[in-house]
Amino acid sequence: MVLRSFEDRLERLVEGVFSRAFRSGLQPVEIGRRLVREMEASRTVDASGRALAPNRFVIRLASEDAQRFAEVHDSLVTELAATVRSYASQHRLGFLGMISIEFETDPSLRVGMFRLHPSYDDRIASTEPGGWLEGPNGAFYKLKNQVMTIGRLSTCDVVVDDQNVSRQHAELHPADTTFQLVDLGSTNGCRVNGIRIDRHLLSDGDEIALGPVRLRFRRT
Repeated sequence: MVLRSFEDRLERLVEGVFSRAFRSGLQPVEIGRRLVREMEASRTVDASGRALAPNRFVIRLASEDAQRFAEVHDSLVTELAATVRSYASQHRLGFLGMISIEFETDPSLRVGMFRLHPSYDDRIASTEPGGWLEGPNGAFYKLKNQVMTIGRLSTCDVVVDDQNVSRQHAELHPADTTFQLVDLGSTNGCRVNGIRIDRHLLSDGDEIALGPVRLRFRRT
């Protein structure tokens, strides 16, 4: 389920800048699959019995792949970090600190090859995002440090009961100290401060419009 969600999001992204970056060579989904495998293989248990997963991942790329990945670095890191968080949430895994995903160039690697080095690092400051959404009629939605869905379905994390809102309209992805709003191909689209977006890094006070429904993002 985690990888399927990750792959679905990548399919939407390749319609934009990803399509230029990933026509050949190493594909992002290969890294997503390896991340999940390494999390499972490297999991451990702390002194209190809590299951832990690595929180730092260094990904070494061939020079040509590194150049292509640089074009979409921020979006790709956001998606990979969301995959790590989602897998940890579903499998009740904790972290020692903030999740860090880093890309490095390794000239010894051929195009399409990569090395992934997971580790536990409690030196990475925990600056988890926090915030909430203000909705119509005093509605209040507390945001969690995980991927959250917004839509009409009762299974969404943020339920908006309006026929103009798609069943799964958008997602909020943790991104450093804030969240990134990602449109899920909704019928009426997403706007931030009046501008139509596919994805947008939110700032405190931003107005999110899902069709006619208005939400206000607030960051702690």
